[in-house]
Amino acid sequence: MSGTNNVDNSIVSTIKRVTWIGFWVNAVLMVLKIFFGWYGHSDALVADGVHSLSDFATDFIVLVFVGLAYKHADDSHPYGHGKYETFATLLIAVALLIVAVGLGIGGVRTIMAFVDGSVLPRPDIWTLVVAIVSILAKEYLFRYTVKAGRRINSSSLIANAWHHRSDAISSIATLVGVSASYFLGEQWRILDPVASLLIAAFIVISAVQIGRPAINELLEQSLPEDEVMRISDIIKSVGGVKGLHNLRTRRNGHTVMIDCHVKVDPYITVTEGHDIASAAESGLRDLYGYDTVITIHIEPFKGI
Repeated sequence: MSGTNNVDNSIVSTIKRVTWIGFWVNAVLMVLKIFFGWYGHSDALVADGVHSLSDFATDFIVLVFVGLAYKHADDSHPYGHGKYETFATLLIAVALLIVAVGLGIGGVRTIMAFVDGSVLPRPDIWTLVVAIVSILAKEYLFRYTVKAGRRINSSSLIANAWHHRSDAISSIATLVGVSASYFLGEQWRILDPVASLLIAAFIVISAVQIGRPAINELLEQSLPEDEVMRISDIIKSVGGVKGLHNLRTRRNGHTVMIDCHVKVDPYITVTEGHDIASAAESGLRDLYGYDTVITIHIEPFKGI
């Protein structure tokens, strides 16, 4: 069990280290974007700054929930605490949707004011510099975070990585809108609030992509069909297995849960039946890890 503790501690340490880096980068970008967006008269950069604020908040959510998600099973949670990670992922998606709605409303109001004859101020040159810095920083964070998340199979870390990518994309939209407003003249300044609307759309797409798997997991959807087939093949490949049925799968955060009925020769001993089940469990844990929750019911094979 100590080996498992070391593995879990290593995973938690990785998630916290990666998230803390994103946390501080987002804090700096948030301040720069909101300040220079306000000072430099750019709705798009302010919107981008609010997006970074949501990144900052979701980093905090991950840091709070990851310690809970990787706690070992106890009397109150016999299947572990993996759903905390799923819940954190869903919170990230909800936070993104809320941010998108707010940004969309603000962009529409500015566009309507422009259509009614209001003259939009020219953005400051520093808004361009901050947008470029944001693109480079967030793309780096995305690559760094998604690589770590895939290595340790952390859904919340991968979700946070895509949050970084959505921020990088929104900063590209910001750069385009601000550049047009700065270089092309007064009649083109409407592109700045239009860019804020594009940012809101990008955020909605990211929220849906992040939230759908979390909702499916909370509703205990089965693993993908190809994975279920792979599980079935592993069990059937064990010597002594005559067949299987009632194969059910689901995820509990980072943990895979599998249960099924395995048919064996009705005349073997209890010990032999136990050995067959243990061999099947070993093959499945080689695929999904030591903490995989597996329940195998042994029953007699009665032929056709």
